[in-house]
Amino acid sequence: MYYFAYASNLNQRQMRERCPTSKPLFKATLPNYALVFSGWSREWRGGKATIRINQGRKVLGAVYDVSEQEMKHLDRHETGYGRLKVAVFDEDGEPHDVLTYIAAAQSEETKPSDEYLSVIQQGYKDWRII
Repeated sequence: MYYFAYASNLNQRQMRERCPTSKPLFKATLPNYALVFSGWSREWRGGKATIRINQGRKVLGAVYDVSEQEMKHLDRHETGYGRLKVAVFDEDGEPHDVLTYIAAAQSEETKPSDEYLSVIQQGYKDWRII
């Protein structure tokens, strides 16, 4: 199944650790959503990334091919998140139905830790998004 990563799971090293048989496929864009940080993560000591509907905005990320078993493993890592089916677009503008995660509670925005941002930024570099 196709999984759209937009935060720390963009980091290919982290994804290899969490989902060893997953395959990185392509960069993608999720339209009409914005990337925000909210709530609190004990693991990262700051706000956690999530997406919120926001007309006219877009979230940059990437798609992995992940088995159902590995998605269940990701579910355990994504505490406080639920799966969401969305359509993303590849670099050629072709749509793809994918699963992603969204925070279950849409709490107020909070600042992420520098460590968390560094992991996310490495993911953007891994995918050559930035």
